[in-house]
Amino acid sequence: MTDLSRLVVDPAAWAPIHKIVGTLDKALPGNFAADYAERLEAARHRLRTATGSLTEERDG
Repeated sequence: MTDLSRLVVDPAAWAPIHKIVGTLDKALPGNFAADYAERLEAARHRLRTATGSLTEERDG
């Protein structure tokens, strides 16, 4: 832990921070991957396809 741990000794206060840090540790590396642009476009395509399918079902 850092020097901040001396200021806050209650473990419950650190739980949300650890959860956020864990989430960022998992999510951020993907944003800096060499193929990020391709993966982002593929995700957008999947979203458009799924949204289009739902729109067609609702309209049809």
